[in-house]
Amino acid sequence: MEIRVLRYFLAVAREGNITSAANYLHLTQPTLSRQIRDLEDELGQQLLIRKSHRVALTPAGMLFRKRAEEIVIMADRTEEEFRTMKSELTGDIYIGGGETDAMNQIAAVCRELQMTHPGIHYHLYSGNAQAVTERLDKGLLDFGILIQPTDLTKYHSLTIPAKDTWGLIMRKDCPLAEKADIELPDLLPLPLIFSQQVLNERVEINELAMWFGSAWGNLNIVATFNLAYNAAIMAKQGVGYVLGLDKLTDTSESSPLCFRPLAPRLESGLDLVWKKYQVFSPAADVFLEKLQTKFS
Repeated sequence: MEIRVLRYFLAVAREGNITSAANYLHLTQPTLSRQIRDLEDELGQQLLIRKSHRVALTPAGMLFRKRAEEIVIMADRTEEEFRTMKSELTGDIYIGGGETDAMNQIAAVCRELQMTHPGIHYHLYSGNAQAVTERLDKGLLDFGILIQPTDLTKYHSLTIPAKDTWGLIMRKDCPLAEKADIELPDLLPLPLIFSQQVLNERVEINELAMWFGSAWGNLNIVATFNLAYNAAIMAKQGVGYVLGLDKLTDTSESSPLCFRPLAPRLESGLDLVWKKYQVFSPAADVFLEKLQTKFS
């Protein structure tokens, strides 16, 4: 199985049409069709459902697209790492994590390195802890930013000197906005908007679930989200109250929203993690050294 053929298949999957993909790849349509059929024969699986003017992926095709994307990304990264060994320090650094104000700390290090190594480029992936660790384990990310507590068995880690504060994001014209902080009885009758990641975490490592105690299973959750921006829109429209982290949503004077912390106060620490026995590119090595110097 050649990387070239994987790229052909991904082009077909993206375009949804053999002719369009062939034009994009500068191939003839019969040549591309033959390459895809040879790939299906090699795998022993039908990857495409061929219709009159388009193609669709079979279940096997959807799985293969995911695997092909991972293989092509790894191949491109490997080529780039070896290419950068021949010249001044350049390269790509891949960082994944959820939305957090602690990204300011990481960005500050990126900016410092940019001054001395302008050839280093950064690629950010946003996702929950499960998605980030999955990509770390497959080598698609160099570093992940995870909210504590988390299982660090497979990883080296560096604690980021920052904490995220939990609280309620709501319209400023809500009666609760007059309070300095929000207590458990305030939350119980409210229509709440929750992070899907928090709901999916095991209770024994879920700090928010422990804060709620026995009330955790009886909350009125009317919506879930994975991006704070979209959750804020729901709050602006009065759909509910967002239970989330400070500084991820615009609560400035001009915003209709405000943030009030929970009481007793709940803060979550963060770890920068990377795989044990990881072999980094020169760019990622320098980045990690900079982080260790700054955060240790």
